Amino acid sequence: MSAGRLLTGILVAVAACTPEPDIARTANGAPAPPPSTGKGGEATEYVVRDSTIDATLDASGVAEPYAQSTLSTKMVGTVIAVLVKEGDRVRSGDPLVRIDARDLDARRDQVLASIASAEAAQHAAELSVTRMRALFADSAAPRAHLDAAEAALARALAGVNAARASQAELGAIASYALVRAPFDGVVTQRAVDPGAFAAPGTPLLTIQDDSRLRLTVAVPPSAAHGLHRGAAIAASVEGIPARAVLEGVVPAAGSLYAVNAIVPNANGRFLSGSAAELHLITGKRSARFVPSRAIVREGDLTGVRLKASAGPLLRWVRLGRPVGDLIEVTAGLDAGAVVLVPDLPAVES
Repeated sequence: MSAGRLLTGILVAVAACTPEPDIARTANGAPAPPPSTGKGGEATEYVVRDSTIDATLDASGVAEPYAQSTLSTKMVGTVIAVLVKEGDRVRSGDPLVRIDARDLDARRDQVLASIASAEAAQHAAELSVTRMRALFADSAAPRAHLDAAEAALARALAGVNAARASQAELGAIASYALVRAPFDGVVTQRAVDPGAFAAPGTPLLTIQDDSRLRLTVAVPPSAAHGLHRGAAIAASVEGIPARAVLEGVVPAAGSLYAVNAIVPNANGRFLSGSAAELHLITGKRSARFVPSRAIVREGDLTGVRLKASAGPLLRWVRLGRPVGDLIEVTAGLDAGAVVLVPDLPAVES
């Protein structure tokens, strides 16, 4: 036997005894995409295999603002200034609407006069009680006169307290003349303009706190089981991935449960009222993945090119959710199929 044939036989034997390497996996169990050879115009072969991943329930809902308030006043008067416009961002305590409160000035003068009168009556009653106590101690005045003086002093004290309470009430009413923001947020509705008549319960402005959004979805008990406050949940708002924190789970209509979750939105990336989903893990399931760049698109159709003896074969498939550089194939591919993945163009140095 020649040396060349002997060397070839040794290489074949070594290759047959070499174990198949472990398949690299992504974080959720999907097989990792094959590395590119770096040669433009060529393709890498990718073997489709069954993978075990998390099974999820996609529960739909609406992203609502974390807090919303329609502001009004407790006083009657004319609106003299609206200090904000729709779309303005405000901080807690900012003045928003001023209401004419000039009629309170006359009432304030009356209250101050009543306080002065009540305090004068109190002072006179205290002097009378002091004299009566001295006379009663010298047996110069009967007990009935002392009791009457002390009763008059008690009435005078009550009069002072009532007058001061009226002053506090007037101050509270005056505070309603300036409507302030109850929390940080954005003005979403302006219901009045200067000159409008304001009365208790009349809507003036609406403010939303959209720095956080609340997602509420209805799920069956099987999906709600095991959820606990503070848990991180995958979510999406208008198809954009987001992270949510579970706020609570409560019984809803029928046999369903309402799942509430909060999505941080400090940068205003998401708009309140947007369609949203919570992706709740319900167990494990089998799935098949292919590299995203292996997908062939023609209009609404999606497919992959398979390795075949007669040459590449185009196979139409149905796609699921992307996972990193991979995308799930929900129909159209069997395990063991060999998908041709176009290599990335070579990078010139």
